[in-house]
Amino acid sequence: MNSRYELVVYWSQDDDCFVVEVPELPGCMSDGKTYQEAVSNVEIVIAEWIETAKTLARAIPEPKGKLMYA
Repeated sequence: MNSRYELVVYWSQDDDCFVVEVPELPGCMSDGKTYQEAVSNVEIVIAEWIETAKTLARAIPEPKGKLMYA
């Protein structure tokens, strides 16, 4: 999967891993020991989030692109 949702990636000192959040999909996040692993993991979670939303007949937000500014 090559998602078009914005990903927010950061290092969590407390968890000793990279965390990825998907702001447009409430509660959608993942982690990994490396940046690449975290992003790969969140792609799986995004697909699962969308599949669950479809099963529950919930709205699936369209990707909006850049939402945050550094």
